[in-house]
Amino acid sequence: MEKAQDQMEKQQGCAKGTPDFFRKRRRTDLLFAACVLGLFVFSSALTGFSLADGISSIPRALVWMGQNLIPDEQALTRLPKVLSRLYETAMLSVAVTVLAAVLAFLFSLAGSKTTGRGRLFPRLVRIVAAFFRNVPDVVWSILLMFSFGQNILTGFFALFFTTFGLLTRAFIETVDEVSASCVEALTSTGASFFPIVFQGVIPSAMSGLMTWILYMIETNIRSSTLIGILTGTGIGYLFDLYYKRLEYPTASLVVLSIVVLVLLIETISNRVRRAIL
Repeated sequence: MEKAQDQMEKQQGCAKGTPDFFRKRRRTDLLFAACVLGLFVFSSALTGFSLADGISSIPRALVWMGQNLIPDEQALTRLPKVLSRLYETAMLSVAVTVLAAVLAFLFSLAGSKTTGRGRLFPRLVRIVAAFFRNVPDVVWSILLMFSFGQNILTGFFALFFTTFGLLTRAFIETVDEVSASCVEALTSTGASFFPIVFQGVIPSAMSGLMTWILYMIETNIRSSTLIGILTGTGIGYLFDLYYKRLEYPTASLVVLSIVVLVLLIETISNRVRRAIL
């Protein structure tokens, strides 16, 4: 039987190497490329986009950036104010992520196939997580502004809802993938729910959970900039203020400070991940 299976696999491999196979593969690739090109041409015609004009405007854009986006002396005098708002944005992102991570972990225990009980409640948890995850944080901030106005509470809740949905889904998958064998072993010994969580789930899934938490901190710092433009808070408010006043050197200083902060957070996150793993 094994020899017959080997012969069949060799014949199938030979069939895949025939000219007919390569011709069909080439036709498929050409059809896919034609569809992508046709979609690009249709979208460009619909939106009035010109690729040639876009490429030809790059040198002029670089010249304009060199003339207007270099922080000057006046912009540097505003650096303490920029750093203060940047610190506020970073702390908001950390607070949102930590609170969302705690609640997401509790919900993930109920939504996981490994630790969840029954079928209805885990499915309900996944539906709730999918709802919060699929509504963008910008949409949340617009909706919440009708109730809370333009303040930091609106930005907090907008980031929290999206972060909670993303982390709940990620934690459910992490718990299902990493701790299934540990939970099964502890269950077979007669352990109750809380010993299973603290002795099986958390130790085995800790590296994956921390990776997701650190990733969401980085993501929320980027997202809070845009939300700050809408809610009038944080570093996003400063950027919007200076940009609308045509103070481009100070606006570029704000952008550079955000880039430095994101790179710093990413460096710290990588070191923490290496320490955990």
